[in-house]
Amino acid sequence: MTAVSAAGNDSWTATQRRILALAWPIIISNITVPLLGLVDTAVLGHLPDASHLAAVALGSQLFTLLFWSFGFLRMGTTALVVQASGRSDEQQVLQVLQRALWLTLPLVPLLLLLALALWPLLLPLMGGTAALQQEALSYLHIRLLATPAVLVQYSLIGWFIGQGKPRLPLLMLVTANGINALLDIWFVFGLGMTSDGVAAATAIADYSAALLGLWLAYRQGLRGLGRRPAWASMAATIKVNQHLFVRTLCLLAVFAFFTAQGARQGELILATNAMLITLLLLISNALDGFAHAAETITGQALGAGRPRQMRRGIWASGVSSLLLAVLLSMGFWYAGPWLLQQLTDNEALQSSLATYQVFLFWLPLVGCLSYWLDGVLVGASATAWMRNAMLASALLCFLPLWWWLQPMGNQGLWLAFYGFLLCRGGLMLWPMWQILRYPQRFTESCSRS
Repeated sequence: MTAVSAAGNDSWTATQRRILALAWPIIISNITVPLLGLVDTAVLGHLPDASHLAAVALGSQLFTLLFWSFGFLRMGTTALVVQASGRSDEQQVLQVLQRALWLTLPLVPLLLLLALALWPLLLPLMGGTAALQQEALSYLHIRLLATPAVLVQYSLIGWFIGQGKPRLPLLMLVTANGINALLDIWFVFGLGMTSDGVAAATAIADYSAALLGLWLAYRQGLRGLGRRPAWASMAATIKVNQHLFVRTLCLLAVFAFFTAQGARQGELILATNAMLITLLLLISNALDGFAHAAETITGQALGAGRPRQMRRGIWASGVSSLLLAVLLSMGFWYAGPWLLQQLTDNEALQSSLATYQVFLFWLPLVGCLSYWLDGVLVGASATAWMRNAMLASALLCFLPLWWWLQPMGNQGLWLAFYGFLLCRGGLMLWPMWQILRYPQRFTESCSRS
């Protein structure tokens, strides 16, 4: 059954079956993304000096702050291609990827300049000793070599997901993360490297994923990358992505602020939060499997003019996301303490993790609403709503809660982050309701915004 014919069958059973078919490869491939950080954490966590792990935590947050702010390429590509796929417009599907890849060309030198200028200024604001900051900067300079590969991956993954072909990103990311894990072990335990070895392994893994993805796209019919797209079409692509850029930048600013506040409480709290945030990314990427399925089904149904199929897809993906969140919370409740103890041999770090592990247990349930609604709104191209919800949650919920809960230390910081996740999900319920009631009118208003 093709994606289009499957989309046409609007029975609940068929919809649920299609959601699961879309979600499971995405869940597995998404889990492999933070596994890059989890493997890095586990390898460095077994070294006697916790400063290497703290340096990578600082460096990773700054790398993420700058590069993931350009992750709008993934969401924007999906939002553009998914409705074209629903209309069976194959030429438009190919042109979306062509424009997305061309858009990466000016972004590469821009990112290089921004990174080299901003990182030395931002590191002191993150806290830590001078030696820790220097090691983090060295880590960042090595990761910077993979700039083109990271941006190309964003575009390719969004393109494959928008077509309802989630197994291709799975193939890309599993291959790359397998390479990363092997190189981590070799560089650190075999060659005696520390954070520099972890950075080199990650950069090589990024290039392997990008090259594999380009080859897969070529097999799907991608040609003519040497022909520059018309400026009018590029301008339309940029317009779609601008809301997502602000939204992603705001999200990563929250993570950077969270890390900076942890660093001000000492290297032990910084390392503790780094491990918990790594597992948070594992949770969010697992839940994003059903969010990506919602993107595909919502967008393709809107493009094909099938509102009933869209409504079934939205509700079915939401139920599935909630069930997965319950399973994840139960799993972390029973296995979380054991898992955290396996990530490090450092007794002080193990004790600190035991103190804060309760925040890990509830994270799937607290975050599942916002992750799921991200997918629904991307499929409907409601990017302005996503931006507004993110800004309001950060400025009107997270920061006031953090200020009020400062006497509680790191526990207050985590409670403020919980409030941020709940607020973001709540604010996106209204546009989802509008999509369900007035799908055509809503998408038309989004195209004008």
